[in-house]
Amino acid sequence: MANCITRQIPNTLTCCNLVSGCIAVSYAFMGRYEMAFLFIVIGAVFDFFDGMSARLLGVSSPIGKELDSLADCITFGLAPSAVIYTFLDTQDCMSSLGAVGGYLPYVAFVMAAFSALRLAKFNLDERQTTSFIGMPTPANALFWASLVTGSEAWLSSSPYIVAGVVAMVLVCSWLMVAEIPMFALKFKTWGWRGNELKYVFVVTSVVLLLMFRMSGFAAVIAWYVALSVFSDMRKG
Repeated sequence: MANCITRQIPNTLTCCNLVSGCIAVSYAFMGRYEMAFLFIVIGAVFDFFDGMSARLLGVSSPIGKELDSLADCITFGLAPSAVIYTFLDTQDCMSSLGAVGGYLPYVAFVMAAFSALRLAKFNLDERQTTSFIGMPTPANALFWASLVTGSEAWLSSSPYIVAGVVAMVLVCSWLMVAEIPMFALKFKTWGWRGNELKYVFVVTSVVLLLMFRMSGFAAVIAWYVALSVFSDMRKG
């Protein structure tokens, strides 16, 4: 009985991630970005612990891997897309674009499709055991939820924001499937040598979170991508 319960712990946590994503989507469509952001973060916490618990308990399974990707599609694919869609759909300048303005917000869901593609590639790519190839979907989701939540007023103040957001959606969609190596915060040892980039990132991320507050996660993710690209260029 105990073994049966133990085997279900990781999948239960994964389902909690999925439910958190569903709640985030509902808040996003209501325009309550701060709550959508909160539940994306909660989903990310569940996503972290489901994999960890599976490894610690020795109960990793193929169904758990597939369930994790399905949950991530909702929490880190659909939820941030819903945030962007609602943001674009509520901009005053959309009415001046005529018929195009009515359809343009749907571009946000291109990112949901690329998130699913990213997750499918991740499941099959054996190179991504200790690092990532392309931007992880949780990072992308946190970037957008944080950006819209913390900078909604500033974003809405520019008449060019629609074009900017659409361009950023396309760039982020590409980054998720691009062949760009990105480091993971996995420490084999706690020493400085070999972990320099990770420690620099952690320290600077704390500073960015303190400086930008609600928009801090967006700044951290942008910094993460920049550091990854810089590190890859140095190796090249």
